[in-house]
Amino acid sequence: MSTAVPQGRRPRHLTIGRIGVYVFLVTAALFFLLPLWIMVVTSLKPMDEIRLGNILALPAAMTMDAWTKAWSSACTGLECNGISVGFWNSVRILIPSVILSIIAGAINGYALSFWRVKGANVMFGILLLGAFIPYQVFLYPLVRIFSMTGIYNSLTCIVLVHVIFGLPTMTLLFRNYYAGLPIELFKAARIDGGGFWSIFFRVILPMSTPILVVATILQVTGIWNDFIFGLTFAGRENLPMTVQLNNIVNSTQGERAYNVDMAATMLAALVPLVVYFVSGRWFVRGIAAGAVKG
Repeated sequence: MSTAVPQGRRPRHLTIGRIGVYVFLVTAALFFLLPLWIMVVTSLKPMDEIRLGNILALPAAMTMDAWTKAWSSACTGLECNGISVGFWNSVRILIPSVILSIIAGAINGYALSFWRVKGANVMFGILLLGAFIPYQVFLYPLVRIFSMTGIYNSLTCIVLVHVIFGLPTMTLLFRNYYAGLPIELFKAARIDGGGFWSIFFRVILPMSTPILVVATILQVTGIWNDFIFGLTFAGRENLPMTVQLNNIVNSTQGERAYNVDMAATMLAALVPLVVYFVSGRWFVRGIAAGAVKG
């Protein structure tokens, strides 16, 4: 009769270093989760309970009135239509900006990785250099340029701005990902008579799912959370949710409704949170598949 041999790693004893790691991780988690907890519980309390000052306590009388007011009737200046107007403006800005910036970045990365255009490295370096210059430096020149072209303070203007400023990061992601693909696939497609676009759509793009997910998450988060571009280029009719949130917080007359402010903040953060929770594992897979190679 054979004796069963234990398999697997032997349990490790707690050491000072391991305890220190656990303490750091718990502290870091509390650091980020505590503000979220305060926002959620405050948004569910009536103002009478908020005045008691127990910001960490669960609401004794839970109510969604603050969420309803923040969405539909909170004042964002002279108008009191809630933050829902900004939500739909953000959606109108987000969808074309994400699609166009990803398409442009994918094509640029593909061209720089496989076609070896003359001066490609110089062009790529200049493109990346622009990504490290503070956005504020470009604001006034862009305002003048868009004013002269007649598209300033419009949906087209803000979408174009997001595409332009997203191009360096998207190009870097796709170029590094494509640099990790076997060059033999490209050479075989060329031998079979494939051209620039046919190879891109039939060979390269079908293998780009991981990096497309990474690019989408980054662009959705960056564009949705943008404030300065929306304030400067969108125009009064297209102000995104972040600008409307600022207007709600700073347009209060009389008693400040902290529960409404917190509810509006949570509503503004829902889209990035949902994207991360739904696509988080795909984001990790995309990074592991080569998003930062090169």
